[in-house]
Amino acid sequence: MTERGTITLPKNVRPKEQGEVFFNVVRRGDGVIELHPQVTVDASKAWFWSDRWQRMEGEVQESYDRGDFHRHQSGEDFIAHLDKLAAESRAQRKVR
Repeated sequence: MTERGTITLPKNVRPKEQGEVFFNVVRRGDGVIELHPQVTVDASKAWFWSDRWQRMEGEVQESYDRGDFHRHQSGEDFIAHLDKLAAESRAQRKVR
């Protein structure tokens, strides 16, 4: 450890990921200090890991697990399905 408190990890214990690596420091009850690698997320991708987005990802997975989805044989079939849903939505709005 340097005077500034910096610790250099030997190459054989460093994480294999490229780039800068940060660590969470955990002091156990028995006095042992552990370093846990912290995965850093590129700022342009941080939105994906937000609580809100992860909650929505979970909702989608639950819907998929229930079988609540459609498979389409082609792009044209997919577009036709979207057109049908849009038409149904317009019809429902007229009824109200």
